[in-house]
Amino acid sequence: MTVAAAAGVVRWTVMALTADVTAMAMIEPLHGLSFALLHLACMRLLARMVPPGLAATAQAIYGTVAIGAMTSLLTLASGTLYGHFGAGGFWAMAGLCLIALPFIAKLAKADQGYSAPA
Repeated sequence: MTVAAAAGVVRWTVMALTADVTAMAMIEPLHGLSFALLHLACMRLLARMVPPGLAATAQAIYGTVAIGAMTSLLTLASGTLYGHFGAGGFWAMAGLCLIALPFIAKLAKADQGYSAPA
């Protein structure tokens, strides 16, 4: 999760600073990297923390709320930000990635002491 958030910070920062095609081509793979890493980390957490009988329910909630609803809300917010600030609106996206870091650290601490349900 930390690497995914850091990749997001780098990607959104570069997008806020330049529209150079070479720079964009170099950072665009970070989009796939950050999504894939975050998704795999979330699936790992669900596998560790959710009882096997509720795994499908947990994945459905994750897919609907974390991926579906949050993506929709952030897409709407991004359009408004871009409309008001242009590329400067990407700083908000970099900020979201930065804000995630303390939560990731806290989640990692909790996960270290967690015992999976039987």
